[in-house]
Formats: sequence, structure tokens, C-alpha cells
Amino acid sequence: MSQLGEELLHRIRDAHKRRSLSFWERIYLPAIAKGLWITNWHLWRNLFLHIVHRIGLYRDIPASVTIQYPDQLRITSPRLRTRHRLTRRQDGTPRCVACMLCETVCPARCIYITPAEHPDPNVEKFPKSFDINLGLCIYCGYCVEACPEDAIRMDTQRHDIAAYTRDGMWLDIRELIAPGTRAVTEPPSKFENMNLEDYRQIPPVLEPVLPGRTKPPQNKNA
Repeated sequence: MSQLGEELLHRIRDAHKRRSLSFWERIYLPAIAKGLWITNWHLWRNLFLHIVHRIGLYRDIPASVTIQYPDQLRITSPRLRTRHRLTRRQDGTPRCVACMLCETVCPARCIYITPAEHPDPNVEKFPKSFDINLGLCIYCGYCVEACPEDAIRMDTQRHDIAAYTRDGMWLDIRELIAPGTRAVTEPPSKFENMNLEDYRQIPPVLEPVLPGRTKPPQNKNA
């Protein structure tokens, strides 16, 4: 213990040792001039590129390192957990069998499901209503991991979850089935009850294409 204490004491002493500054380092003038040069270089370069972009020139050269959201979206990792969606069968109905596992495992208690009996005897149930309150969601991904049917995913690559009201943070069944079809100003339909025919009438949306993501095996009952 004494040897370890001496080594630690020597390391502390060596950490406090600083080399002596040169004359130019002590007057700080070269560092100030270098900082002003770098700042002015970026200022006039970005200003020039922003101006020529207005007339359609040099658009392949970015005018700044800042992502111009929402006109320009950042390329995110395929594993990023973004807004939820429900996957569908070939006939347009949701793959969800209303087993309630995602609602049970959710630590934030933000998932609300109302099950109903499915007319197909090979399918146990289907969600008559399915809602998620993003104002409570912590994006842990437990719902995706617990789902045995691969019915819920967080791969929409949409992370625009800001809203002016609490209702704007609510994902109703229609937004989960067809992400992006509801307008920002349109209020959600909380706890809307839908049958299988209502699901089939919702037009499908293009699923996000993610590199390295393989499609799950289709259910024989789909």
C-alpha cells in the first residue's frame, strides 16, 4: 500500500509540472491572430457559398457544417430508436395479436391496447385500439424486444416529436399504421375503435429502407 501511495503521489506531482511558455506564447498575440484568421475564413467562405447557392451555383459544396433542418436531414444509424409504427399483414390488417406484452413490459406505462377477438381461428386477437403517448415514452425499445410477432417497430427514422400541446404527442392507431399521414395540426383520435375492415381501408405507406435490415419471415396466416 505504501508503494502504491508513493507512485500515486509521484503521478500527482508530475501532473502539476508544466513546461515554461515561450515569449510568443506568453504574449498571446499569435494565438489571437490565428483565432481571428480561422473565424474570418469560415465567415467569408460560408457567406460566399450561401450567396452563390441562391443563384444555383456550387450546391454540391455545403455552406456550413450545420445541418439545415428540416430541409436537410441528418443520416442516422439504422439502429436508432425513432417513432413507433405497427407492421401489417398482406391483407392490410395489423400483425399485432393484442397479447399485451408490450403494454405490460413498458416501464413508462405509455401504451394502451384494447384487444378484440379475431374472426380467423388461427389468429388469437387483434387490437381494436392501439395508442402510444410519446409524452411519457422513454424510447427504451422494450416494446419492440418483447413483441413475439414483430408487430411494433421503432425504425421510422422520424424523430420530430416536438409538439405545442400534449395531444400532439399522442400517436393514435391510424398514425401507427400509416406513419406520417396525419397532419401536424390535426388532433389525434384517442382510443379509436377499429375493426379489420377499417384497417384494410387505410392505404399502405412505404416502409423505411434500412441497410442491413432483413425482412422478418412472413406469417403463414398473413
